[in-house]
Amino acid sequence: MNFQTILEDIVATLQPELGAAGTVASYIPALACVDPRQLGIALHTCRGEEAAAGDSATPFSIQSVSKLFTLTLAMQRVGDALWERIGREPSGNPFNSLVQLENEQGKPRNPFINAGAIAVADRLVTHAGSGEGAKADILALMTSLSGEPIGFDAEVAASEAATGYRNIALANFMKSFGKIDNDVAPVLDTYFNQCAVRMNCRQLARAAGFLCRDGAHPFGGRSDVTNERQTRRINALMLTCGTYDAAGDVAFNIGLPCKSGVGGGIVAVVPDQLTLAVWSPALDATGNSLLGMKALELFVAKTRLSVF
Repeated sequence: MNFQTILEDIVATLQPELGAAGTVASYIPALACVDPRQLGIALHTCRGEEAAAGDSATPFSIQSVSKLFTLTLAMQRVGDALWERIGREPSGNPFNSLVQLENEQGKPRNPFINAGAIAVADRLVTHAGSGEGAKADILALMTSLSGEPIGFDAEVAASEAATGYRNIALANFMKSFGKIDNDVAPVLDTYFNQCAVRMNCRQLARAAGFLCRDGAHPFGGRSDVTNERQTRRINALMLTCGTYDAAGDVAFNIGLPCKSGVGGGIVAVVPDQLTLAVWSPALDATGNSLLGMKALELFVAKTRLSVF
């Protein structure tokens, strides 16, 4: 299968739609000025082959796609004890909902909604001994997985911290229920910075490569990132919870485990085959990349690759 031609065809097909619909995540000031007329796509196969098209080399804020990697890090560090305070069910509510959190006494429904990711950040801070240590661990993982130096976008992190009132409320709310161990400030600083990780599609497809290799490192010859059981569970959570409250539609229309972010990025996994990263900043009503989802639908239609 000629993946390079397929990716180029997808970009060419969607090119006329760039900027025609959807809106960027304007509630984060640093993302409000991103040009929506961009589309990148890249893949990394189990055998290490790569293909890319469009704006695949343009870096962007990965936002909630980072939750996939902090979850991975927490599973490495904490193991099954992680699930004592975090659920594994789809939320059916917006990713920043306070109502559900109150009803469930401060226990987030899953690790991919904001409350769940903040709870994961708390575990990372505990393990590292500080927020700075947790942030260093996150960057070390991302750099190892992508094979290139990865950093935080300081402007985006500061913008999130200055306007992230609901996330601040979520963290304090969980703290009031005894579900957060550390001071709220370093936990939120870790969370805001993880969302501000800056990568491009090529790097992101590469970094997620362990998810199509039963947890083996994307570059081989190194220690496994996760074991086979953990990898299966991460993929399952991506399929059921990875695209906010649109997970059912994504499973129906695309049929791949996906994790999206309001920066416009989406990672998708074809187990035992490849990982795929798409990016287009304009979002639909659920907070998922509008053209990113269309690109994934086209990819599945052209390749017939699906978990179903």
